[in-house]
Amino acid sequence: MTGHRYGTAVVCAALSALGLVVAQGTASASADRLPAPPETTVTTTTADATTDAATDVAAIADGAARSLAVSLSGTAWRARVRDAALASDEVDLAALARKAAPTAGERVAPVIVGADRALAKTKGLAPDTGSLLRLRLADDSMRQALRAGAEPLVAAAEGDDDAATVTAYDSAGRPHALDARRVPERPVYVVDVDADRAVAAGLSVLREELARRGLSSAVEPAASASAAGDGFWTSRITSIRLSDDHEPWAKGDAEIYSLVTGFGRDGTVRVDPVDMPYLDTDGRTYHPNQALVNWSFYKYDLADVVMMEEDGSTDYRSLAKAVADALLAVTDLGAYVPLVNAVLDAVPDDWWTDDPDYVDSWYTLARGTTGQVAGARGNGTMTLEPYWVPAF
Repeated sequence: MTGHRYGTAVVCAALSALGLVVAQGTASASADRLPAPPETTVTTTTADATTDAATDVAAIADGAARSLAVSLSGTAWRARVRDAALASDEVDLAALARKAAPTAGERVAPVIVGADRALAKTKGLAPDTGSLLRLRLADDSMRQALRAGAEPLVAAAEGDDDAATVTAYDSAGRPHALDARRVPERPVYVVDVDADRAVAAGLSVLREELARRGLSSAVEPAASASAAGDGFWTSRITSIRLSDDHEPWAKGDAEIYSLVTGFGRDGTVRVDPVDMPYLDTDGRTYHPNQALVNWSFYKYDLADVVMMEEDGSTDYRSLAKAVADALLAVTDLGAYVPLVNAVLDAVPDDWWTDDPDYVDSWYTLARGTTGQVAGARGNGTMTLEPYWVPAF
């Protein structure tokens, strides 16, 4: 498997328990007995009433996977799903279900739509975010067996890098424990969260919430030159590479974003989220020429970068609130203070799981930094150069 994903849930925010119950054991194969759509209940986040958002997202995805598996008892619908999975690397699951004929596919649509709504709520995203669930074939090696008519299993993307098994369901709803490190011979569909859409929507939420607290701008950091007169200096990434990692076959590509932090012109700490959608595979060097830091926003010619991964379970609104609460306590004493630790310390211990989605961090990058810089954790290496962005 070529996809890379750097673990799950360093900044998964605390959220409330879901009202989703995933049935176990043997279930009827009839389409009229699909599991009900999941519902979410948001409660106040207290120390004794907080549930890890990673658990919630995993439950939603698992319930959707089992519902889809049961729906595949219908021959025509199973063929439609097969054709879609073979024709594309990733399929919008809600759109596929809505287009189904009045068979099991049509009856599974409300389950998928309900799961999408539950995911958006759990991740702190707007209700109009759109469909988040995607379907893909776990591995290209399964294509031949799928074309030959082998009955597929359905699994949710595994969030735990250290998991020994992946739970997949057959068309009777029965769970099967598959080896997480060995690609199965039987075809397996994987239900996963659309990381591209989730990060795009999530970073908008981050900017909105951080701007409301006075720690950011409502626009992308490299998008505005109006406040910088004739233009502004940036630190541009000319190349970037993440380290190799061996992960379960059920995982997909990573979706990386960074939090750039420093002291704003007014002396208040600011945070600028930067999306890095191209950075999805480990062991590969990318040449994005992406502006990472907009120096016109900062008082000092120094900034820090914390690189994160969207792992499916990140609650962006809670993340923004936690980071804001921590950084607002940091004061400008007339000299630059590194902020990486403050960002990481903003996440309570009970928000961490076995597989943190913290990728790497870079301390005190300077406006004049040129050349290759390695991350403090040793997972990432960037090559930077100063770059002047002229005003239009």
